[in-house]
Amino acid sequence: MSEYGNLGVVVVAVDGSEESMNALRWALENLKLRSPTPDSTNAGSFIIFHVQSPPSIATGLNPGSIPFGGPSDLEVPAFAAAIEAHQKRITDSILDHAFGICSQFNTEVSTHVVIGDPKEKICETVQDLHADVLVIGSRAFGPIKRMFLGSVSNYCAHHAQCPVIIIKGKDVVNKGN
Repeated sequence: MSEYGNLGVVVVAVDGSEESMNALRWALENLKLRSPTPDSTNAGSFIIFHVQSPPSIATGLNPGSIPFGGPSDLEVPAFAAAIEAHQKRITDSILDHAFGICSQFNTEVSTHVVIGDPKEKICETVQDLHADVLVIGSRAFGPIKRMFLGSVSNYCAHHAQCPVIIIKGKDVVNKGN
């Protein structure tokens, strides 16, 4: 089998979960990138993609109005800065973990980080990057959690403008046998 394939851009969405890291491992083990041609540098690339939640979602709360007649739309800069710094630390940790996995495969990767709703941002980004394939892990939530939280992998499978490979967790695969 050839060392190279014909994939130009492979986007792997990671969120720090074991399932997303398994998806990254799977992509590195199984997908072959396009080789560079002598007259160009148009080699394939793996892109590790992470979506940070907006600070208001990350806190899980809205400070609301200040009691006793204070302004209701007041933003507390120190609070927002602390949340942003915390999210940056989380993102750095997730990317460090992903880089550790990539180093086992001696594969160069690039990263792409955005802020927003993961479902929408993943689909927008694969379109913007002209991805040949999206690889994403599945947490396999039960029907109740899926009803409230939604399924990012399911949404992407139906809305992404490229093929989507969903890597299920080991527990899900073993339950099916």
